[in-house]
Amino acid sequence: MKTEMNVEQIMRSFLIDIFNEILKDEERVVTKPFKNLSIREVHVIEAVCNAEEHDKDNSATAIAGYLDVTRGTLTTAVSGLERKGYLIRQRDDKDKRVVRILPTDYGRKVQRHHMLYHKKMVDDIMYLLDEEETTVLIKTLGSLATFFKAKRTHRPVTAKDLLSELDNS
Repeated sequence: MKTEMNVEQIMRSFLIDIFNEILKDEERVVTKPFKNLSIREVHVIEAVCNAEEHDKDNSATAIAGYLDVTRGTLTTAVSGLERKGYLIRQRDDKDKRVVRILPTDYGRKVQRHHMLYHKKMVDDIMYLLDEEETTVLIKTLGSLATFFKAKRTHRPVTAKDLLSELDNS
């Protein structure tokens, strides 16, 4: 029992530490050249840029849904980012009730910097690992991603479900 508790404590500590370290590092690196931005604002810009880049719905409702925030929360964030020059709002040409959110050139610059951070982080991790370790990490991260996505969508999930889903993919 003592060993199980130690493993559980170690795992909890690693998950919390890794999550917090990634967030701190991301905020430090990504917002450094953009002093007037928080990492949350960078993630709003990211969602808007991704919608544009992948030709997805860039309506305020869709962006709020993607970020899993209320439309009111998104409105507040977009107002600030619009004031700072990173995003613009535009009425839909066909349906004036729909508000489209678009990045400015400055917003796209933030997104490029943010994506470079992610690329460098992955490249640096990949450099540390051999092929076998990389394979194990990818499978483990896939399991964690499936678990947390299921929790977010309020779908009950067990370890057995995860293994079954991973085997079928």
